[in-house]
Amino acid sequence: MSTDPVAAAHDGSVADLVRRSLGGLSMSERKVARALLAAYPVAGLETVARLAARAGVSGPTVVRFVARLGFDGYADFQRALREDLAAQAASPLALYERADRRREGDRGGDDLVSRAGESARAATAATFASLSADEVERAVEVLATSRRVLLSGGRYSVLLARYLHQHLEQLRPRATMVPEPVSSRAAALSELSRKDVVVLFDFRRYEPQARSLAQEARRRHARVLLFTDSYLSPVAATADVVLAADVSSVSPFDTMATSMFLVETCIAGVVERLGDEARDRMTQIETAAGRLGLY
Repeated sequence: MSTDPVAAAHDGSVADLVRRSLGGLSMSERKVARALLAAYPVAGLETVARLAARAGVSGPTVVRFVARLGFDGYADFQRALREDLAAQAASPLALYERADRRREGDRGGDDLVSRAGESARAATAATFASLSADEVERAVEVLATSRRVLLSGGRYSVLLARYLHQHLEQLRPRATMVPEPVSSRAAALSELSRKDVVVLFDFRRYEPQARSLAQEARRRHARVLLFTDSYLSPVAATADVVLAADVSSVSPFDTMATSMFLVETCIAGVVERLGDEARDRMTQIETAAGRLGLY
């Protein structure tokens, strides 16, 4: 298949490629893209006829869509999707073994700093190249205007959830982490409504808790904002807004840095969206902190 400059610089998923290509697709081809991303990658592993039926288009439109992405045919497209499916479930140990093989085959002799710098630059470029301005605007809108924001993360990504939470509580009221105690969590979720948003951070290997939280949010008509990797958490199929990052790194562990850039982009957007309201709240918090001698 053919590649664009970013994809050539850094390996990405088919989902990344689809998002980067959206602007150049016809209306019918965009229907195929949305159907694929809504049930990724399973939808693309079906037959041409089944994917066409999902998207409400003809079989030839699916074939043109695949060719527009640069694949040599539907079989080539499905091969790439199967590789993505395997990558979704990759453990740090599996990634470690792959990294070992790459190091054994690498005769360039680059030092760690050079390799890490190149990897960081490529991952950042790939992340922002596939980022939709419309999707970021939607993320900012739900973070700024929802009645309540509930945030939750996984084993490592909870750090990102807490980082976003600590900024949001400076900018707006009623932004909280999903409580850890079971009874408190049930109580918080039982109060969700269509005016609220649940913000989930879910990266490979994807965690059942994220899916169950998303399902409960949907039952109560709350919106779901998902931060995930380029291979897409299963939550992406039902989320209202999806922000995906390239998480490739020089270690066996996926990088959180690119996802942090997405979080900080959203924080900047919320500050702009709320304007004086955010500044007034920050002033009140600073005043209270000063009186309490906190900082």
